Amino acid sequence: MTHHLETLIAEYLEWQGFLIMKNRKVGRLKHGGWAMELDIIGYRPKTNQLVHYEPSTDAYAWGKRELRYIKKFQAGRKYIPKELFPWLKPAPKLQQFAVFPMHPKGRDQIAGGKIISIDELMATIREEVVKCGKMSKNAIPEQYPLLRTLQLSHSGYYSLRE
Repeated sequence: MTHHLETLIAEYLEWQGFLIMKNRKVGRLKHGGWAMELDIIGYRPKTNQLVHYEPSTDAYAWGKRELRYIKKFQAGRKYIPKELFPWLKPAPKLQQFAVFPMHPKGRDQIAGGKIISIDELMATIREEVVKCGKMSKNAIPEQYPLLRTLQLSHSGYYSLRE
């Protein structure tokens, strides 16, 4: 599920004008290997936005989840401007998002990043896809197969039967 969710997030961000990097290893270690792998990183030149998404469908307790996301988001803050987008001078403020199955009431952040539920994310994506209308009139480009599938599902090719 997470890979599918990562693919959908990356498609959506690219469709919205972001330059995307997926599953990037950062922080090469002297003894070999990497400090961390970051799931989805995007830069939108038009608005100078820099984003980092870490989706997860884990069922860990919040304490364990917090520890994992501290590592992930700290690595993002350290390595994204330095290794992935070193040409952004000065680097824009990095927005970080944790995408979980649930977004508990009163818990809006984790490790300095914003919590978004999968349902909240899907509602945002669905809203933007539906704005395109019928595929026959305004098809989402074919390099975004998941978004095109949503367009067919929610708007139809010529029309949806009520």
